[in-house]
Amino acid sequence: MLNLQDDINIQSVDVLDLTRGTNNVYKSLSIIGQRANQLAVQIKQELSGKLAEFGPPGDGLEEIVENAEQIEIARYYEAQPKPSLLALDEFLKGEVFFTDPLEA
Repeated sequence: MLNLQDDINIQSVDVLDLTRGTNNVYKSLSIIGQRANQLAVQIKQELSGKLAEFGPPGDGLEEIVENAEQIEIARYYEAQPKPSLLALDEFLKGEVFFTDPLEA
């Protein structure tokens, strides 16, 4: 299992762990990729919602004013693990629900 508290970028994953739910590495990677896309959209919507509180972005000709709160929010999201790593962790923990329409 991955531990998101450690540096997740350098941990190896056993290929057999990826085949647990599907018996197919490629199917597992496809599921992980789809979940990562879902997480990325969710994170982007959350970030956009928080940044929308600071007003409309204007036409780009106005002077850009730096806001300490916006910078803090950006730093927080930059420090978070990438959606692909979160999806991999969820898959390995068995927290991802999936169905194969071809097997139904």
